[in-house]
Amino acid sequence: MEKTLTRIHPVSDPEATYFLQVSWEKDLGTGFGVLLCDGQCAWTGTVSEADISREAADMEMNREKYVEELKKALVAVEESAGRYNYVIA
Repeated sequence: MEKTLTRIHPVSDPEATYFLQVSWEKDLGTGFGVLLCDGQCAWTGTVSEADISREAADMEMNREKYVEELKKALVAVEESAGRYNYVIA
């Protein structure tokens, strides 16, 4: 299993720091787990392969392109600084 851990500062609260962990088996396209932590509370969830396909279709985006964007936004956050905004709601 592969995992990444990244620090993010959401635009909804720029002074706050969150830690985002993403874990996956083969690649993000087959589904992944997420853990978001603010230092006091933690939230977990999973995204299935079907969820990914459905979201790509909803956005009218090629599935492979959608998975590439997920990688940039969730796994390579440091490389994508300034390109993606994160909102904690």
